[in-house]
Amino acid sequence: MGQIIAALGIIAALGIIGTLVGIIGTLGIIATLGIIATQRHSSSTNSEVTKKRERDNSSCSEEDQKIISSSSPSSSTPRWKHDVFLSFCGKDTRRSFTDHLYSYLKWKGILVFRDDESLERGTYISQELMQAIQESRYAIVIFSKNYAFSKWCLRELAEIVEWEEKKNLTIIPIFYHVDPSDVRKQRGTFAEAFAAHEKDPMVDIEESNTWRNAFTKVGYIKGEHINGDRYESPIIQQISEKILYNYKMLNIRIHEKQKIVGIDSRVGEILTLLHMESNDVRFLGIHGMGGVGKTTLAEIIYYRFSSQFEGSSFISCIRERSTTTPDLAPLQKQLLSMIMQQEIHILDYREGLMLMSTRLRNKKVLIILDDVDCEKQLTALAGDHNWFGPGSRVIMTCRDSHLLERNKVNRYKVEPLHTTDALELFSLSAFDETHPPEDYKDLSMDFVNYAGGLPLALDVLGRSLCKKPIEIWKGARNNLKANPKTKIFDILKISFDGLEESQKKLFLDVACFSGQEIYVNFKKIYSADVIEVLIDKSLLSKDDVYFKERLTMHDLLKEMGRQIVRSECQEPGRRSRLFHHEDVFHVLKNNTGTDAIEGIVLDFPLGGILGANHGEINPAAFSKMRNLRLVYFCDFAYVNFYDFRHIKWSGNPLEYMPSDKLQFLRWFKYPSKSWPSSFQPKNLVVLKMPYSCIEQLWTESMVLPNLKELDLTSCEDLIEMPNLTNAPKLEKIDFSWCISLCKFHSSIQMLKQLQELNMCDTQIKQLWEGFVDLPNLKKLDLGSCRNLIEMPDWSGAPNLEKIDFLLCESLCKVHPSIEKLKRLQILNMFGTQIEQLWTESMVLPNLKELNLGGCENLIEISDLSGAPNLEKINFSCCKKLSKVHQSIKVLKQLQELNMYKTQIKQLWEGFVDLPNLKKLDLGSCRNLIEMPDWSGAPNLEEIDFSSCTSLCKVHPSIEKLKRLQILNMSDTQIKQLWTESMVLPNLKKLNLRNCKNLIEMPNLTNAPKLEKIDFSCCISLCKFHSSIQMLKQLQELNMCDTQIKQLWEGFVDLPNLKKLDLGSCRNLIEMPDWSGAPNLEEIDFSSCTSLCKVHPSIEKLKRLQILNMSRTQIEQLWTESMVSFLLI
Repeated sequence: MGQIIAALGIIAALGIIGTLVGIIGTLGIIATLGIIATQRHSSSTNSEVTKKRERDNSSCSEEDQKIISSSSPSSSTPRWKHDVFLSFCGKDTRRSFTDHLYSYLKWKGILVFRDDESLERGTYISQELMQAIQESRYAIVIFSKNYAFSKWCLRELAEIVEWEEKKNLTIIPIFYHVDPSDVRKQRGTFAEAFAAHEKDPMVDIEESNTWRNAFTKVGYIKGEHINGDRYESPIIQQISEKILYNYKMLNIRIHEKQKIVGIDSRVGEILTLLHMESNDVRFLGIHGMGGVGKTTLAEIIYYRFSSQFEGSSFISCIRERSTTTPDLAPLQKQLLSMIMQQEIHILDYREGLMLMSTRLRNKKVLIILDDVDCEKQLTALAGDHNWFGPGSRVIMTCRDSHLLERNKVNRYKVEPLHTTDALELFSLSAFDETHPPEDYKDLSMDFVNYAGGLPLALDVLGRSLCKKPIEIWKGARNNLKANPKTKIFDILKISFDGLEESQKKLFLDVACFSGQEIYVNFKKIYSADVIEVLIDKSLLSKDDVYFKERLTMHDLLKEMGRQIVRSECQEPGRRSRLFHHEDVFHVLKNNTGTDAIEGIVLDFPLGGILGANHGEINPAAFSKMRNLRLVYFCDFAYVNFYDFRHIKWSGNPLEYMPSDKLQFLRWFKYPSKSWPSSFQPKNLVVLKMPYSCIEQLWTESMVLPNLKELDLTSCEDLIEMPNLTNAPKLEKIDFSWCISLCKFHSSIQMLKQLQELNMCDTQIKQLWEGFVDLPNLKKLDLGSCRNLIEMPDWSGAPNLEKIDFLLCESLCKVHPSIEKLKRLQILNMFGTQIEQLWTESMVLPNLKELNLGGCENLIEISDLSGAPNLEKINFSCCKKLSKVHQSIKVLKQLQELNMYKTQIKQLWEGFVDLPNLKKLDLGSCRNLIEMPDWSGAPNLEEIDFSSCTSLCKVHPSIEKLKRLQILNMSDTQIKQLWTESMVLPNLKKLNLRNCKNLIEMPNLTNAPKLEKIDFSCCISLCKFHSSIQMLKQLQELNMCDTQIKQLWEGFVDLPNLKKLDLGSCRNLIEMPDWSGAPNLEEIDFSSCTSLCKVHPSIEKLKRLQILNMSRTQIEQLWTESMVSFLLI
């Protein structure tokens, strides 16, 4: 550590340390991507350094090279407003492929510009579109049959090609049902189109030639050819992953040349340890000192290789986030939701453990756990290798190598750089060259030696000295020699003093006020310009945490910022920010506050019960804090209620709190019942008072011109909404779980900027009457409003995307104006009393999820033909529903259909084309008498017919389901699954439990990937099929309570079999030969009353953990010669 401090001391003379702070900050110290330098000692010459640089670059992937070449340390980082610009012919693809691609890209967090149909189109493309092209990183050009007939599209394409040449815009062509060679050579329909344009007097020959050249150039770019021989969804996913990979690599500044030093050698070393080709599950811990680049290296592995896995998840900042979510359930939820690509609900840590240990067993996943620091985190997120499917890889970054060692995790240590790589990194930062100029060589080596191989110091030194005259270099070196013991935070303070005032404020606010919620809300308080400046300087970075963008700061930067605040004054009351609970109580108890204080955070250490030790507090202590901007009294994760209940106030704190400059107020469990009339915070941007005792905010309209968010979650005594007339900038309102709130205030109609409104679990009966203009409202949650009797008129909220009426038990009708919601994507009506959704087809072109589960009065499915983009439908537990509407056949994007526990007798008749259907649940449909024809749903992956007690036959078209992974036919009346072998190459789970009429096992020869088979309680089943020997991936086999006499004869190779249950097989007379199943861990022969002997091959089962032979007829378990295997 002394070496590091000495290295960082180099910068004391520069007075330009902002860059150092910056490099530390970006995504876990991005600058340390010099981490990625090799570790060998070398005394290479400058030419050798140059050769090594070229060699490292040549080993990068083509995509990385393009990213690298797009910018350099000496040039400003390109500013893109959009990640992707979509160019397409609306007539051909707007409502099909383009819409699906657009939606998927947005879902992945990629910023997409798609020109809307409502934009006025003229002869020439608008300035808006030209600017959008210029501000985009990628352009996806979708060539379709009518693309060239549109002058608009051609001029768009010409502009794209021009900017591809000017500004490194990357073009990705998609040839949608057209031949790429026809595009290149303008043949076919394209020839017709160009011929028409060339006859048009409004198109001159020069422009026509420009279009042809653009067509030819883009036609030669390698892209995606869609001609009907492949499904579109995997192609869309592949395009998105490619863009996302490059986008992420760019965001973490891999494109800067100095960051590529040795990158592939480090990645290669890690890949050797991960052995990606192996089918086993591997854990790897990347460890090293803080700031050496562990997180960055893990990010590179993730973004390079995640597309090779069935699912992936990157959980960042675990150590920090564990302090705010101690039971770790939110982290478990994030991990599972990212991998399953749907929201997984987890109540608590224990439920999370159960789901983590079961949901991913059959998935090959890549998981990154960043900054792990305790056993509980490992247990919660990666408790056992058995949690994950074959081929999975779990990588964790950690400072504590002993933690990894105790948990038997393979380790990779990230070391500081050696001299050659250090000089190269420094030179790239200072000169944009792999070696220094001759007259700077000795000076450069001096700085390299001071840095001691720390990538962070090398990079920052180089940036700080870049383009400075040699006299400055010499002065900096001399000052370092004169002050060899300068402390790191003193050095950083010099840089901090050079920032502008607004930048200082934001930096210190983020450093002192930890927590995801604050990070998100700073974007509402500070201007985008201030935030962008600090991001550009790498003092802050952007991160995605469970689909929410937030600002982040590295631990070292946080500590530096906090040290700056501590050094302001020994007396906490004279500091600008109070962030330690003892300092807060000191100031409040002793009334030592001053106008120096700008922000207060009060949160308790986990498990601490500190409030009880501080007696009564006089809120007048706030009165001297005239410059207070931020107040954050929060009990993280709501686990320490006891602390806040034991803080006693002698009065109403808001009566004394200065409000003139207050911007952010979050007070968990605010103690008073009223809002004092004297408290008028006109600059307030965020107001959050969850779990408070407050009964009423303000009686008349409060002037809050800057308020953007109002959160009164779980204020159980709140009886009415406040008048919000004079808060016109409100974007988000949350009154959820205000169980005494029964009336909606009419001032809602003034909130033209409102985007989210949450009123769930309140007592309101009506939302609003008549037309209310809320043009920006996107999300409305009225779940569990059990007194709500009617929907509002939707006409004034045309941009709604999500509506939730979950468990609104008094709601029985859908307002017809719902047809106005053309952007609606999710409609949740679960548990309502509606009998019919709508009478005629409603045109809802963007509706993707429809949930009518638990609607017990629903008697029929409505016409869904006006919602062709539906992906997920839930009619489960609609007990009166007996018929499926024929419009189901038009839902080409449908992926999940849940009809569980309905009264339907038939799903559909004949061939129905549902090419994207993946999951079908018909469990407990007791009137269902036959399966449908599967020919039109070839991509089904999971089918559930469990407890369909009238179903007795399998449709032969099941053989068409080549992607089927799970088939559940338990508790049905089938006698035979199929007569001959069915080719189901991806089937992994087969459940025929309690099929009492099943007389024989099916032939499973052509289902080689089966992992789990359940024939338990099939009381008519008496014979075992020999095809079992083909199932090399089989892990679990359950034959309990069947009539079989013998399992298999002789040697049967089942290398992955782990669990075998033959309990209560009363006719079983002998054990099988175990030699071919050496990995068995659990065997159950309980109540096998005819079994009297143990097969001697049992000693082959070296991994056997549980053997149950209770209530059998055996006289001897094993002979003395067999005992030895127990001791291994």
